[in-house]
Amino acid sequence: MTTQACPLCGSTQLELVFSWDEPPAGETPFPLPPGRAYAREFRRCADCDLFIGVHGLGGEGFYGGEYVDVTYGDRMAETYDRIRALPPGQSDNESRVQRILTELGREGSVLDVGAGLGVFPARMREAGWQVTALDPDPRAVEHLRSHVRVEAICADFFQAEDVGCFDLVTFNKVLEHVENPVAMLGRALAHLRPGGIVYVEVPDGDGAAADGPHREEFFIEHLYAFGVDSLRLVAGHAGFDALRVEAVRDPSGKYTLFAFLRPRDTASP
Repeated sequence: MTTQACPLCGSTQLELVFSWDEPPAGETPFPLPPGRAYAREFRRCADCDLFIGVHGLGGEGFYGGEYVDVTYGDRMAETYDRIRALPPGQSDNESRVQRILTELGREGSVLDVGAGLGVFPARMREAGWQVTALDPDPRAVEHLRSHVRVEAICADFFQAEDVGCFDLVTFNKVLEHVENPVAMLGRALAHLRPGGIVYVEVPDGDGAAADGPHREEFFIEHLYAFGVDSLRLVAGHAGFDALRVEAVRDPSGKYTLFAFLRPRDTASP
């Protein structure tokens, strides 16, 4: 369990924020490596405000097949229907869609990367957008096609080919799960039409840290949480300028940062 430098800015000024020797209440019970005791930390980079999860308990399974197994099991359709039935004022997805519609003020095509249950793609389709959902798990993709009834691609975004180009590419609570969020975000450049925009949501580490170590923003499946500066830095390293970055408290209570990004080579000086 060693992290010597910030993977985003290279600073060695890492401050311990929280440590755990047992899972916090509500955390998904992922299976741990044989013989390994539960022990992990979150550290914060003093220079760029990136929050970094540190442990030796694996991680690839926390957003792959094991994630679907442990989080949803065979209840994907049931969970989707329950979330879709939430009143608008209680729905994170409704707030997300309204932000996008207000900011962009038009209809178009959207690629949602890491679509999962598909609540957001369904709502965007209802708002008049042409929707393509991408997810690496075959069960999620089957659910998206058969139950949500949107076009869906089964692929790892790092390796996906022939996906097409879109007016909008979205990463909703995805970048915190991948080891190299800069590389993932950067791949969106190849899938944007001229004038296209990227919308990103990530956990707000600053807001969550003020509430304490029990917050889900720091659960084991999250490799990172972000501050405004670190989210802007990720965007810049990936080739984007941030048009807007804001912190919000979602209806569910989650602390969230959202950003609208534009490819740097099309941005105004």
